[in-house]
Amino acid sequence: MIPLTTTETSNRKRPPAMSDDLIFAMGKYEARIPTDRQYSKNHMWVQKTSTDSVRVGLTAYSVRLLQDVYFLEWSIDPNTAVADRQEIGEIESSKAVSSLHTPCAGQILAFNEDLLNDPSHINADTYEAGWLYEMQLHTDLLSADEYLQHLEQGWEKDQRLIKGQVN
Repeated sequence: MIPLTTTETSNRKRPPAMSDDLIFAMGKYEARIPTDRQYSKNHMWVQKTSTDSVRVGLTAYSVRLLQDVYFLEWSIDPNTAVADRQEIGEIESSKAVSSLHTPCAGQILAFNEDLLNDPSHINADTYEAGWLYEMQLHTDLLSADEYLQHLEQGWEKDQRLIKGQVN
């Protein structure tokens, strides 16, 4: 395991020089935030795969909140135009059944078919083999630093939610 150094806040850490990834401390757990992609406020990552398409997946933060993902189902077909934060499927985990929403408006091009047979890739390798779908989008999302700031601002509320203390 790579030792971490704390930066400005107690939740923000950066591994030593061998990685540009950011780390968000979730209590005793760490959520890695690669800096080579963009993020949405609904905890999705987006990485460019070509000049006009991106891959989309769940962030490590989101996967940690869900815990063990074991079922995934899509409610739309490939090549479907979608609205910002449109519900497009469901994901089931040891923690809950949750709706999946798009990070922004665009067009869903294809789904990661491997996940329908084995969604454990989401748990084990969310930033690579665990990608959810490919889409076209025409908007910029949050940088890794901006996403980290978003996590820091919402962490206190999320902790209460995790512990069942939200009123």
